[in-house]
Amino acid sequence: MAEQAFKYVIIGGGLAGASAVKGIRERDAHGSVLLICGEKHMPYDRPPLTKKLWFGKTTVEKIVVLDQTYCEQNGIEVALAREVVGIDPGQKTVTEKSGTRRRYEKLLLATGGTPRRLSVPGGDLEGVCYYRYLDDYLRTREQAAEGKSAVVVGGGFIGSEIAAALSINKVGVTMVFPSPYLVSRVFPEHLGKALQDKYVARGVKVLAGSRPASFGKNGGRFVTRVAGQQIESDMLIVGVGIAPSVKLAQQAGLQVGDGVIANEFLQTSNPNIYAAGDNALFPYYALSQQMRVEHWDNAVNQGKWAGRNMTGAHEPYTYMPYFFSDLFEFGYEAVGEVDSSLETLADWQKEDEKGVIYYLHDGKIRGAMMCDVWDRVDAARELIWKGEWADALSVRGLIR
Repeated sequence: MAEQAFKYVIIGGGLAGASAVKGIRERDAHGSVLLICGEKHMPYDRPPLTKKLWFGKTTVEKIVVLDQTYCEQNGIEVALAREVVGIDPGQKTVTEKSGTRRRYEKLLLATGGTPRRLSVPGGDLEGVCYYRYLDDYLRTREQAAEGKSAVVVGGGFIGSEIAAALSINKVGVTMVFPSPYLVSRVFPEHLGKALQDKYVARGVKVLAGSRPASFGKNGGRFVTRVAGQQIESDMLIVGVGIAPSVKLAQQAGLQVGDGVIANEFLQTSNPNIYAAGDNALFPYYALSQQMRVEHWDNAVNQGKWAGRNMTGAHEPYTYMPYFFSDLFEFGYEAVGEVDSSLETLADWQKEDEKGVIYYLHDGKIRGAMMCDVWDRVDAARELIWKGEWADALSVRGLIR
């Protein structure tokens, strides 16, 4: 079989890969592009899978970010439901599971991450949903009828969002997670516990500080054994984070750590291979450290940056991505290093509901979370770039 040759090959049909296509086309209107997607769907926006799709604010058709029409008009070849199993940097080829080989001049690894799985007995039972993909949403949405029940394992971003979404849709939810309160890696304790109380008030049963011992089946229902009790449910959903997909990079001999190591231009240890999105470990300029960022805004911008650099733009990635969430009535936007292990200072207009939380290291602002304070991300970015010193007095009214 003759090998197809492309100027640009992108492995990964998520948001970073789709954004890279658009970045390439900003600078190179005619170079051949192949986008290889592991899923059967065209690239789509992931945040609505736990947010807007559940609240009737968008539809599956509207979350597609790279459609067939755009690809046809811009000469983009898309290969859906394909798995790449090997990269040969010397020959500049990628090999699919089917045996198909493609040549490239520049290659992007936008392989994202895969859901972390539970090693407890029954963790691989048929029907356990490790929630991440559009197919997971479609299956769960079909099952989530009023009066049904769900156990949600995980109290971080995915667990807290899908638990809220199910509860709003009148599904009885039990949450199980090992941390002492919701979203403990990000929220200061007082806020996390206040938010958890709101979940309980909405009818969500919360088993904080608990880990499932095992999963089983009783007829068509799941049985979760946790904290000395057995909980039956119609659905069992697990959201305990992702592991960056680095297998292909390792096989290709690229440098990896907690992700595929990339420089400021998003090049890996092989200058013809780039990395972007959830799998990329890159220099975070504003914070002067290597980081891997698993958020929508980073995937959009880093993918586009990588695409432009594949065409020769040679632009350092200096962008500071933000992230957001909506948990029942509580919504926020955050930017920088938002880690509850840092010192935090809160400037509340209404405690635990409206205000700004600042995250500090050595007295300098490293991150900020705007709770029900909107369109102030740029102001927070400016404070972080400056390395602004702060104390309880100076943060009052700093961002409104």
